[in-house]
Amino acid sequence: MSTRFGATRGKALAVAALAAIIASTLSGPASAASDGNGGDHGGRSDHWGVIARNTIGSPVAAPRNGPFGSFGVTGPSASPPYGRGSLGIEVADNSTSLSPPSEKADFGNEVDFYGDPVQGLRNIGFHVFQTQENVGYGGAENMPTIRFEIDPNLTALPDDNYSTMVWVPEAAPVTNRWSGYIDATSTGSWYLTGNEIPTCTRAVQCSLEELKTALDDGGTGATILSAGISKGRDHMWIGAVDGLRINRTVYDFEADGVRTRRA
Repeated sequence: MSTRFGATRGKALAVAALAAIIASTLSGPASAASDGNGGDHGGRSDHWGVIARNTIGSPVAAPRNGPFGSFGVTGPSASPPYGRGSLGIEVADNSTSLSPPSEKADFGNEVDFYGDPVQGLRNIGFHVFQTQENVGYGGAENMPTIRFEIDPNLTALPDDNYSTMVWVPEAAPVTNRWSGYIDATSTGSWYLTGNEIPTCTRAVQCSLEELKTALDDGGTGATILSAGISKGRDHMWIGAVDGLRINRTVYDFEADGVRTRRA
């Protein structure tokens, strides 16, 4: 009887182990817990995708493999800075019946950053694959942006609960290959879309620190609604972004989803 019991118990353990392996394979890597800085670490971040309400026309904004190039380019700049993939973006400049007729792509996360303080943003940036063709379409500063939808919570404007912080990068340091890390806290400029702060608008842009100082008016404090990468509505652009950094997290865009890494 003991031999029979042992065989039955061994079989049960084997079946349980096989079931665990199958479940793990089907579910994929589990997301790690958030650290309060907008994301999971050491795993996947499943809340990224096209923000439908902000997207105009039929642009492409999707994780992909590569780009690996351009042709003839070798070394580290010939492949994405993290893994094998990136966020591919394609927008057209004259393809809608709206005014302006250009498209807009918005790929972001409306969950992981919700409610985080704007004052807590300290490290922001990305790597970009810029082409010489994009420069021809709209100039050297024809580049994607980083956007944070926010509730400004300004004491002087208590009923204004929405604006967007936009980082406008400078020209990419290289073309037809992957750039190094471009730091949004020390290069380029920022503005708010709602003109809540006259010294930080689309027409009169400012630094991130100047923007944060202006938002810190002694009230509740501005909070984040969403975060993401955007292109449009202006010039045609076909390229890619990878290694989006927000504070201590680097978002690695891969063809099968978004992975997170410690900065």
